[in-house]
Amino acid sequence: MQRRGKMGKKRWTTAEIILTILFILMTILAMTMIALFVTKEPGVISEETPNRFMPECPNIPMAERVDCYPDAGASKAGCEQRGCCWNPLDERNVPWCFFPTNHGYIMHSFQTPQPTVFFAEMKRMDSPSLFGGDIQDLTLHAEMQTNNRLHFKIYDSKSQRFEVPHEHIPTVTNSASSPISDTLEIRNNPFGLIVRRKENKKVLFDTTMAPLVFADQYIQLSAKLPSHNIYGLGEHVHQRYRHDTNWRTWPIFTRDGFPNGGTHNLYGHYPFFLCLEDESGKSFGVFLLNSNAMEVTLQPAPAVTYRTIGGVLDFYILFGDTPEDVVHEFLELTGMPVIPAYWSLGFQLSRWNYGSLDEVKTTVERNRAIDLPYDVQYTDIDYMEEKKDFTYDKVNFSELPGFADYLHEKGQKYILILDPAVATSKRVGGAPYEAYDRGTEKSAWVFESDGKTPLVGEVWPGETVFPDYTSPNCIEWWIDEYVRFSKEVKHDALWIDMNEVSNFLKGSNKGCADNNLNYPPYTPKILDEVMYSKTLCMDAKQVWGNHYDVHSLYGYSMVLATEKALKQVFGSNRTLMLTRSSFPGVGKYSGHWLGDNGANWNDIKWAIPGMLEFGLFGIPYIGADICGFFEDSSEELCRRWMQVGAFYPFSRNHNAEGYVPQDPAFYGADSVLVKSSKHYLNIRYTLLPYLYTLFYKAHTTGETVVRPLMHEFYSDSATWDVDRQFLWGKHLLITPVLDPGVDRVSAYIPDAVWYDYETMERVGDRKTPVEMYLPADKLGLHIRGGAILPTQEPDVTTTHSRRNPMGLIVALDDNNQAAGELFWDDGESRETVENGNYIHYQFSFDNGRLNLQVTKAGYKDPNNLKFENITIMGVPSLPSSVSVTHIPSGSITQLPNSTFYHDEVKQVLFLSKLDLSLGESYIVEWEMINEELHRFDCYPEEGADEAKCKARGCLWKESNNAEAPWCYYPSDYGYTVTTTSETSTGMTLDITRNMKYRSSGRPDSPDANNLRVQIWYHSSDMLQFKIWDPTTERFEVPVPLSVPSTPEADENKRLYKVSVTQNPFGIQVVRKSTGTKIWDSAVPGFTFSNLFIQVSTQLSSNFVYGFGETEHTTYKHDLNYHTWGMFAKDQPPGYKMNCYGVHPFYMGLENTADAHGVLLLNSNAMDVTFQPTPALTYRTVGGILDFYMVLGPTPEMVVQEYTALIGRPVLPAYWSLGFQLCRYGYANDSEIAELYSDMKAAGIPYDVQYADIDYMERQLDFVVDSQFEGLPHLVDKMRGEGMRFIFILDPAISGNETNYKAFSRGIEADVFIKWPSHLSKEIVWGKVWPDYPGVIVDESLDWDTQVELYRAFTAFPDFFRTQTAAWWKQEIKDFYDKMKFDGLWIDMNEPASFVHGTVGGNCLGNPLLENPPYMPPLESKHMGLKHKTLCMNSEQILSNGKAVSHYDVHNLYGWSHTKPTFDALLEVTGKRGIVVTRSTYPTSGKWAGHWLGDNNSSWDQLYKSIIGMMEFSLFGISYTGADICGFFNKAEYEMCLRWMQLGAFYPYSRNHNGKGNPRQDPVAWDDRFTEASRDVLNIRYTLLPYLYLLMFEAHTKGSTVVRPVLHEFVKDKATWDIHKQFLWGPALLITPALDSGATVVEGYLPDARWYDYHTARDVGKRATKLSMDTPLEHINLHVRGGYILPWQKPENNTFYSRKNPMGLIVALSDSGTAQGSVFWDDGEGIDTVGKNQYLLTSLTAEEKTLSSKVVHNALDPADHLNLGVVRVWGAGTVQITGATLTDKDGGTHSLNVEHDTNTEELTIDATSQAVPLHYTFSITWKTG
Repeated sequence: MQRRGKMGKKRWTTAEIILTILFILMTILAMTMIALFVTKEPGVISEETPNRFMPECPNIPMAERVDCYPDAGASKAGCEQRGCCWNPLDERNVPWCFFPTNHGYIMHSFQTPQPTVFFAEMKRMDSPSLFGGDIQDLTLHAEMQTNNRLHFKIYDSKSQRFEVPHEHIPTVTNSASSPISDTLEIRNNPFGLIVRRKENKKVLFDTTMAPLVFADQYIQLSAKLPSHNIYGLGEHVHQRYRHDTNWRTWPIFTRDGFPNGGTHNLYGHYPFFLCLEDESGKSFGVFLLNSNAMEVTLQPAPAVTYRTIGGVLDFYILFGDTPEDVVHEFLELTGMPVIPAYWSLGFQLSRWNYGSLDEVKTTVERNRAIDLPYDVQYTDIDYMEEKKDFTYDKVNFSELPGFADYLHEKGQKYILILDPAVATSKRVGGAPYEAYDRGTEKSAWVFESDGKTPLVGEVWPGETVFPDYTSPNCIEWWIDEYVRFSKEVKHDALWIDMNEVSNFLKGSNKGCADNNLNYPPYTPKILDEVMYSKTLCMDAKQVWGNHYDVHSLYGYSMVLATEKALKQVFGSNRTLMLTRSSFPGVGKYSGHWLGDNGANWNDIKWAIPGMLEFGLFGIPYIGADICGFFEDSSEELCRRWMQVGAFYPFSRNHNAEGYVPQDPAFYGADSVLVKSSKHYLNIRYTLLPYLYTLFYKAHTTGETVVRPLMHEFYSDSATWDVDRQFLWGKHLLITPVLDPGVDRVSAYIPDAVWYDYETMERVGDRKTPVEMYLPADKLGLHIRGGAILPTQEPDVTTTHSRRNPMGLIVALDDNNQAAGELFWDDGESRETVENGNYIHYQFSFDNGRLNLQVTKAGYKDPNNLKFENITIMGVPSLPSSVSVTHIPSGSITQLPNSTFYHDEVKQVLFLSKLDLSLGESYIVEWEMINEELHRFDCYPEEGADEAKCKARGCLWKESNNAEAPWCYYPSDYGYTVTTTSETSTGMTLDITRNMKYRSSGRPDSPDANNLRVQIWYHSSDMLQFKIWDPTTERFEVPVPLSVPSTPEADENKRLYKVSVTQNPFGIQVVRKSTGTKIWDSAVPGFTFSNLFIQVSTQLSSNFVYGFGETEHTTYKHDLNYHTWGMFAKDQPPGYKMNCYGVHPFYMGLENTADAHGVLLLNSNAMDVTFQPTPALTYRTVGGILDFYMVLGPTPEMVVQEYTALIGRPVLPAYWSLGFQLCRYGYANDSEIAELYSDMKAAGIPYDVQYADIDYMERQLDFVVDSQFEGLPHLVDKMRGEGMRFIFILDPAISGNETNYKAFSRGIEADVFIKWPSHLSKEIVWGKVWPDYPGVIVDESLDWDTQVELYRAFTAFPDFFRTQTAAWWKQEIKDFYDKMKFDGLWIDMNEPASFVHGTVGGNCLGNPLLENPPYMPPLESKHMGLKHKTLCMNSEQILSNGKAVSHYDVHNLYGWSHTKPTFDALLEVTGKRGIVVTRSTYPTSGKWAGHWLGDNNSSWDQLYKSIIGMMEFSLFGISYTGADICGFFNKAEYEMCLRWMQLGAFYPYSRNHNGKGNPRQDPVAWDDRFTEASRDVLNIRYTLLPYLYLLMFEAHTKGSTVVRPVLHEFVKDKATWDIHKQFLWGPALLITPALDSGATVVEGYLPDARWYDYHTARDVGKRATKLSMDTPLEHINLHVRGGYILPWQKPENNTFYSRKNPMGLIVALSDSGTAQGSVFWDDGEGIDTVGKNQYLLTSLTAEEKTLSSKVVHNALDPADHLNLGVVRVWGAGTVQITGATLTDKDGGTHSLNVEHDTNTEELTIDATSQAVPLHYTFSITWKTG
């Protein structure tokens, strides 16, 4: 109840009170206005607004607008009042009110007293004010302090303002040598400065984008930056390490807040960021030394804007060549980090409020009981008496003074907490609180604004005062209290908290006064947006200044005071300090934890960016509260957090009161959490010597400890935003699981060699995202190749582990090298580095030698430590011996075999029981190289013996390995570089043979003593090197290649680096991205003689593919001393038999999964030898060496680059993708007619019929046999029904005819190959298929007799001659006039002859050409090169008129035959057609397809055909296939049926068999065979639109059609040796049955989603082998998720199927997406692609919508197609009820759907809507 006043006193009414107050206020205001009008003071601060100010508002890009109204309430009127530009947008985050160009300052004077120093005076331009108090006169002081540090400061010219009294920065010495003008440019009117990188003048920091604002309490500066790669600024929770520059504002002002993922300010104050400029790694840092409340805005320009409300602008710009360099510069400036005590790197346990010391001990004991590695136990404020500093609870913690001893008994340490706030209340029982009393006596507190009254707030103990650590009196008091308390309660280190400074009241117990410090004109966007929220009043007084200025320095000043206190208590002992609030420079003394996080999956993620940022800030001793501080932690979360926390530098599990315990043992001794925690903590403790060494590097050079991937792999932009993984230093990659319920993690493997730490296996992936399988107890841990990590046997504490043996882990890189270092001291003394009291090792490994070099031996460990075990990863074989050399004594010890072990599978060498004393130097070495593997054969011919070997100047040494050469070249055998000329685009060298050795040992082939070498850098991914004799004209291959007209002169763009070894001469090509040598010919044996050239190279790996044409039993070459001859020959496929074509091209797959290709452009007879070095030797019998190399780096890119060089594959006619039938041995045309009729009746799709040479009269080209008189009519009839016909033509022309126009016109045109005129003017006659006139062939005679008696003389057209092409075309035209055809099949064009050399066998001319001094291992090589072909001395005439010997161009015969045939076909038919040729050479694919020759009807030919097709995919010939069911011998039923299934997926799908064998076409067997053939061919025809698309992509991009699995899944090494499965393009996997009786086939499903083609089901398996049922009528087909395949309903032939609507198979990926294309043209027009006469659409599916986009449309209306049925696979199990089609005009149409929720196939029929494919459309389906 309110008391009444006394009677008689006047009582005021409410209205009277209000009026009185208003009168007083108006009087005060009027007096103030009068005073201001009269004085217009104070001094330089002016509030005056200019009259009629007009802002200049040019068209400033939105991304570059700088906010002129950062406070709330922006409006047009308010904006114009500030003199700014107003332009509202529909984007709220873009400033609507932004600065014009006529605000700011103008420089009116400057001086440069020294070249490195610059001063300028500035005056403010007349313009309105933002917040008042603008300072009119400013000074700029800029100084180049070092070559890498620019300092500039902008301050009030006339009045002293607050500046940060930093403890370290003033001590830094300056040593600049470059003038400041190289780096800093000043612009005027308005003032702005531009900071450039000195080396390249790149602009890094450009403040001219917006005006400088400098008012008393509002300072703003903006700067444009060169990239969006911005890191740092703090302290906040940044959810990603790389900043988002999309208008994000970050306040900076120390604050006791929760790190819950918002943008609010937290405990520390860090106005520092690092910017990575580009892939070069060049970076810079920007540090604003200002402690006032501020905010930093990042915007998309990219640009940064600083807004601070006090102090000065004191900037440091730090330059580095790498991000690490920038961190070094920042720490040079602010102070290098402390090396923490060794024990502090152990695991630590803590919680807030154990409740009693007994509970603390219970926790300790249960974690000891499980043998958890565990070094440190904490107590939080609950140990105190009523939470008062310097006290302990004598009830619940009565034994606390002895607790440290209890821990020390087991080698553990004790850390306790102190907060800054000191209670004002008495102690328990009314006893005085002496710490408070002594502080009061010392005036140790922060005072109110009067400077006398202690400011009173409230924290944990209740009412408190706050020490002013900037006061010397306070520091003395703090030290004294700490010393007193340390005597009372023993402990090992100190944890300081709540020092932002935190106050539970707003400002004080009295509130805060209304003034411009507590309520400044502008408040940055800090938490709560009240300056004194949860802290002190801003007008509070400290020795350093107003709390307004020094608030963010409170924690920093407390750290400086605490460091003095720790020194007083611990003396020379290093101890440990841990602080919550920090400022740049704190890391010099203290560590930090990331604050009061939560037990949730976000905070476990966000801890990594936080740690990475504090690495930038110079506090490497950093970590988050493991398992989370607030809330209960689930077992899964805590388990995963313990795993990653084992790799926090500061590794502490800490939680809050009231929550369930989360120390590991609480979860149970047998829990997965405990086992996993122990496992990874044991790894941590094993690696503590490495971690400790990283802290030494941080302390001495400023390197980061926890390191972002970007710092090491900055040239890889994929690493720039990786922040779910981190590194320890350079060498240890940590990939944790950070999400619930997952065991697969998307991770990035940077570009280096990596080894799995736990399995020690080398990782195949590199520079790629991967999916890691990390089950419940695992995280990803990988060692980088090139690392040497010091280790120590772990124990439960570091006290014990430091007594254990040490070791090394050596991880070899691409060059079999590694390096590392070790720092070791006593682990606890101060300044051991400065005093030299330490051991330092430099470790290095190279060429089988491990060097343990002591560089500092200033410490002797009392435990007499030894290096006992060394593990070396990446060692391919067991060394024969291992030795240890002690330095400097030189004593050598051979290790017993029992001390080293080699794991051959993992390629790891283990050395044990080494007993190498710590502090002494050693060399451990072994022979890594198997000498035998590095022998290069000096006597590849048969019959080598020691005498013959040494006669060649070579070495002889027998071997237990029969395959290894016994005769081999000396190491210096070869050539030496004499002169070198290098340009930006290549090199030219002269080389001279090492004359100390005899010639090649082949007297008929003298060596060239002097050679010329030229290297061209044609493009970023292609180079050429050519070696020839400049004094002698030698044959060079006349095959034109497409090389870029302009070479690549920019080394930075080239994927490769080329170097040359001088002696012996050799060329090395290195892939720059990985350092892998992909070519290294600096090996002995290089020989260049007249008729024998040999060159060897080491290979990058054991994975080599290609070289042909010959039958290979595996796709990947066996490198165990296999030699393959190459010489075009009529030779059916057989093991090591040189066959029809020559392709001296291989693809090498490097261990990093990068690929390259190498072509030797040489057309002479040659061979290649592989050896397991791995190495490759080329030997050729003529020409020159002309190598082309393409760099990929993927296998598909290798083929694309190779076909760009040799020509893209031809686009075959659509009909040629149909099934085809042929037989050698049709008796007459009736037999073909009957076959056609039977195929039609069976309903088997079938497009092409052939006639082999039996249609010819006596096998004469262009002459029809009488048994085939009806063939022209039959051809016309079949073509009228949509069929096509192909005829065979051989090159050989009979010369024994009286009226044979092909021959007589050839004679007239002089088209046939002859002898050189100096030998004879005659034709070089051979014999092939044509018979003499009038003979009857007796086929019972042996072959040679038949040839002699019945075969006519034949002449061979020389297709190099231009007249030959004209003659050939005319003959083809005349034949077409008699009999129509659609394609041509050219055979026997190796060229084949049935006699050897010439009729009679007498080859004229030089016998060395027929039997050269070196004969490659060719089939029937004893018969010479002329075997089954022409004499090598035969003469051919190139198109330029130059005469060449057949010896040089034999392998080009088929190539020369192909283009004239292709040109004739196109001109004669007027259609595209197809040419199929037997003999090929690089570039043949531009004009023709190829079949794999006259194979045998045997099971092995099925899988070998897959290998052959994949090889021809490499060779640039996409249209390939084998003769289905085999050419020779009788086909067996099951084999032929399985071959029909396989052959249905040959691009060139033809069933062809030989004369004298039973028919094997699909209707020659039984109904079961017929039906199975029809079914599988219907699948082929269904998918022909997809196959045609692949052919288009091959034609335009060079992609493969038949694609090895490794091409799509090259990161999966399991695919590298697959040759019994193949892909059509990227999306269709074919797994055929290839063995007799097979009902199950084992196939590999790579890591993707796969659908069974037959059932549309997701098979649910990936990255695994799978046993697949394969009954006789079944072939396993799988469609890859993520792809869209076009399809059409099949018909009897493509003429009809092409008319059907185009359907789509949409196979959805895991994410529900897919993509694909449709290509369509008329199917047979000539060069429709070149003429742009086609349709190309792209298709995408995502979020239940299928969309099309027309990429190109110039299709004739007659060829238009409509959309048909869409089959969506993986559509889900939720019923889909409808679909809507949206047409090109936006019209919508409902479509009927069928959804099988069991198979998850959705069928949408769009046929009725007649949607043209050449218009865009979309289809959306819905559920419910």
